[in-house]
Amino acid sequence: MAADGWFWAGTALCAVSLLICVVMTFLRTFPDDLSILSVAAVELFLVVYGVGAIFRQAGGEPLQGELWEFWGYVLTALVVSLVAVVWAVTDKTRWSNLVMAAVGPTIFVMLYRLQVIWFG
Repeated sequence: MAADGWFWAGTALCAVSLLICVVMTFLRTFPDDLSILSVAAVELFLVVYGVGAIFRQAGGEPLQGELWEFWGYVLTALVVSLVAVVWAVTDKTRWSNLVMAAVGPTIFVMLYRLQVIWFG
């Protein structure tokens, strides 16, 4: 599998988000703004990734896997991070930070799978 800049940028962002959210779980008894912003940054990255994928596919870069599977992963990743933020806003406990911490590793695995679908 080839790993491109999108994958490495997403990996770094997911790792930073995970670190921030775990630290805030121990420091705060409520969902911290920094945790929410780190997950929002992951969400923004996913939107940019999706737009970039549209341009790459329109430019003739083919997927090695199924088109429906690729876009299913992209949409699911967008929903996962959105649900985590909604959870944090509605559940005002320390554990909201930990729920948001799960976004980083989850999105990392999805990005890895997207790379496999794209490059084979």
